[in-house]
Amino acid sequence: MLYDAYEVQRSWLAGASQLANLSANWLNSTANPLSYHGMSGIVAASLDVFAHAAAPRGKPAFGIERVTLDGAELPVREEIVDRLPFGQLKHFVKEGAPEGQPRLLIVAPMSGHFATLLRGTVERLLPGHDVFITDWRDAKLVSMKEGGFDLDDYIDYLVRWLDRIGPGAHMLAVCQPSVPAFAATAIMNADNHPATPKSLTMMGGPVDTREAPTAVNTLATERPHAWFQQNVVCTVPSMYPGQGRRVYPGFLQLAGFMTMNLGSHLISHWEMFKHLVEGDDESADATRAFYDEYRSVCDMTAEFYLQTVDVVFQRHLLPKGEMMHRGRRVDPGAITKTALLAIEGERDDISGVGQTKAALKVATALNPEDKKYHLAKGVGHYGIFNGRKWREKIAPVVERFIADHD
Repeated sequence: MLYDAYEVQRSWLAGASQLANLSANWLNSTANPLSYHGMSGIVAASLDVFAHAAAPRGKPAFGIERVTLDGAELPVREEIVDRLPFGQLKHFVKEGAPEGQPRLLIVAPMSGHFATLLRGTVERLLPGHDVFITDWRDAKLVSMKEGGFDLDDYIDYLVRWLDRIGPGAHMLAVCQPSVPAFAATAIMNADNHPATPKSLTMMGGPVDTREAPTAVNTLATERPHAWFQQNVVCTVPSMYPGQGRRVYPGFLQLAGFMTMNLGSHLISHWEMFKHLVEGDDESADATRAFYDEYRSVCDMTAEFYLQTVDVVFQRHLLPKGEMMHRGRRVDPGAITKTALLAIEGERDDISGVGQTKAALKVATALNPEDKKYHLAKGVGHYGIFNGRKWREKIAPVVERFIADHD
């Protein structure tokens, strides 16, 4: 019922958004005599902010068409290397790029947002690396006949895609996938897999949420597992290809994140309103662009979500050395050939300081020279992989680490 009620509300807001947008455009039109009235700009700005907040959103495009390398602009095209029911392996092919650039698999979170949330990550690393990314599907669009998808499947997908990329690649996991990426790395090291990654970079990941627990961690531990099954899992309605599938809806995930930092989001929209009134379209567009991405959400399967809550946030099985994959223990001590880099943000309110660094501690057999830790001063969760500090301060650390272990 919750999902159906949301769809009714979404349909109503979509119409209201269109009407508000048309009204704002009319009030701003020079052909409209009312546009010269003193209050028209304020009313138009208010309608514009509402129209943007209420508009429905689908999956965004990466939109990376070219990249600058050594002063030359190279065209970029997206190529699907492998396609599976719940995701595809995407390759950003640079036409005319030099041979031998480090191959890098960027593992995007399956946490309610699309892989395009990492557009800034891809753009920054693309000039000097041969970049691939995990492009996860919206679970409500996957037919029930395709079966389910859980944490074990996530790990299997990563192993398969590293194999498709080939030996000698590197892997970078942002936030949630730090755990399955670490697990896949441990399994491939234990198996002496030829495509075992040369390095794994984990950024703001919940490897051990007992370290500096945040509000997100507290929510996951203060309620029993059954609560999540009963309160946040919904059934996909009949209007979608995945009808009947049990999911954790993206709109609930977004509501949770918006509520956590409600004051900041209200201030951002107030600033957007003021920019529109003042005619500062460039600043207003920057806010629009961020929220277009931030509000573009997707569903994840209930089995993946519930297993993640249980394994990662409630029982902490990976750092305890008790995590299982298809009946086999994931042994962090098996990692001997993959260099590890842990990056954390000093002001991260989602994955607290120490949670990602824990990966270095549990990889007990890895040479200390192959372990590196970087704390990004003054950086919050999203600033780890997007924005100026990412581009200027954090990305160079990643690039040097990959180059040192290529």
